[in-house]
Amino acid sequence: MTETYPGPNMEFLERTLLEMLAIPCPTGFTDGIVRYVAEHLDAMGVEYELTRRGTIRATLKGKQATPDRAIAAHLDTIGAMVRGIKDNGRLELAPIGHWSSRFAEGSRVSLFGDHGCLRGSVLPLMASGHAFNEGVDNLAVSWDTVELRVDAATTSRAETEALGIHLGDFVAFDPCPEFTDTGYINSRHLDNKAGAAALLSAIKQVVDSGELLPMDCHPVFTITEETGTGSAGVLPWDVSEFVGVDIAPSAAGQSTTEHSVTLCMQDSGGPYDYHLTRHLQSLCHRDEIPVRRDLFRYYHSDAESAIRSGTDTRIALIGFGTDATHGYERTHRDSLAALNRLLVAYMFSPPIFEHDDKSDPPLDNFRDQLATDSVSGSETLLPPLKRILSPDKRNN
Repeated sequence: MTETYPGPNMEFLERTLLEMLAIPCPTGFTDGIVRYVAEHLDAMGVEYELTRRGTIRATLKGKQATPDRAIAAHLDTIGAMVRGIKDNGRLELAPIGHWSSRFAEGSRVSLFGDHGCLRGSVLPLMASGHAFNEGVDNLAVSWDTVELRVDAATTSRAETEALGIHLGDFVAFDPCPEFTDTGYINSRHLDNKAGAAALLSAIKQVVDSGELLPMDCHPVFTITEETGTGSAGVLPWDVSEFVGVDIAPSAAGQSTTEHSVTLCMQDSGGPYDYHLTRHLQSLCHRDEIPVRRDLFRYYHSDAESAIRSGTDTRIALIGFGTDATHGYERTHRDSLAALNRLLVAYMFSPPIFEHDDKSDPPLDNFRDQLATDSVSGSETLLPPLKRILSPDKRNN
């Protein structure tokens, strides 16, 4: 049996994604994107609150107020910060988030200084083949071997400082989006603006349906996922189920594709919750949503940061399949549609367990993983030690 609610509004989702891509928001510089999402929630009539740093905690009402569930998508992106002004007026950079300078080379960027925004390019130290010949190819890949060339008349440290540029200024990388007729979406910063756009689209579907959810659902938009904290300390409710929404790397050795939603079974923080992950998988099977299961070795998420901060909740991670993550990323509208469908299906689904209280969950909640007849014992019996170690045995 497939879902009875309407399918995803891809026009809304893609328009929202394109608008979000236009807003520079490396971690620590997220006020603009926070205002944008909050205004969307206002327009939909969705209640929300802001933490003092800008995390958005919204509420979609359900028949059950506690325990409840939460779904998180992060708004911050990778970027850079000025870490030094060189004698020639050019700038040294430090990455914001974990990513390689290989993907920064050649990028057009915006630098936010004391006197407003300045434009520039990130270049390798040897940026001209005519000047350095094969030295260009031999230059190491490192943040120490790239520099920011600002589009202003400066050839010295003093001239650059006079432009209002200082250490600690934020640098945002242009997204360079292209939505193709074949359904592919190419851009920087799909991580995680595509996930956030899918979550906003799902919220709109729930609101437009006018139906009451089975339990309160709290969409959460975080602002520090790329630097590791994300959802830490942002769940004030009695959340029994917490689903993170993020990018899913499609690469050699991975199961993820750009045409399905991905269920992450484990990342560098360990396995995700058995029951919640399989609940999401069952929704995909029920509604014929294309899905892949995968493990990510070098990956952290909002869901994991919530657990590391001490939150006692079941966690799962779902994502949109993307090629070249943290580089010039590419996904397909098929994957975003599948993600959207799963989010809506999950919001309308009943709780995993009828009783999943934080203080004293029933023991029946822990009976499904291991059935009594599911484990086979060894048919080869070990001889008793008494016989092995007896003197008479050794003498024979």
